[in-house]
Amino acid sequence: MARQLPTHPTVAATQHGRGLRSLGIGLAWLLAALLLGCTRPPPEAAVRAQLQVLEQAIAARDAGALREVLAPDFVGNDGLDRDGARRLAAGLFLRHRAVRARLGPVEVQVHGPAAATTRFTVVLTGGNGGLLPDTGQAYRVEAGWRQQGGEWRLHSAVWEPVLR
Repeated sequence: MARQLPTHPTVAATQHGRGLRSLGIGLAWLLAALLLGCTRPPPEAAVRAQLQVLEQAIAARDAGALREVLAPDFVGNDGLDRDGARRLAAGLFLRHRAVRARLGPVEVQVHGPAAATTRFTVVLTGGNGGLLPDTGQAYRVEAGWRQQGGEWRLHSAVWEPVLR
């Protein structure tokens, strides 16, 4: 049977102190990770993420998903509202089997914690699945965003064709 040697009180206290210090450092890292995991992305990143959701909704031909990014009081060109935008998208999806939106560089201006403006060009194409699209147009877009209920929603958009 192995006999345990007595430990000097100073050595035991030092080892105990190191253990507590290591535990404290570990808990601090865990707390920092939890706090970082619970934070929302900065406004610019959140708005860019919503633009990606719009691109994906168009690629998936999902007018309902597109509508969900729009604020209830959305206003577009010529008074287009949220439901009108959904109907417009649904009509394009019925007319073209393949619809794509390709965004150019996006400029995001944040106006406080709950408002932002984006400016970008987008090329919209539609076709029936052939090698080349049947139709397409490039647009300059300026869009207003607002945070509502923790989510960024598109509340206004103005677009004009780049080429006429």
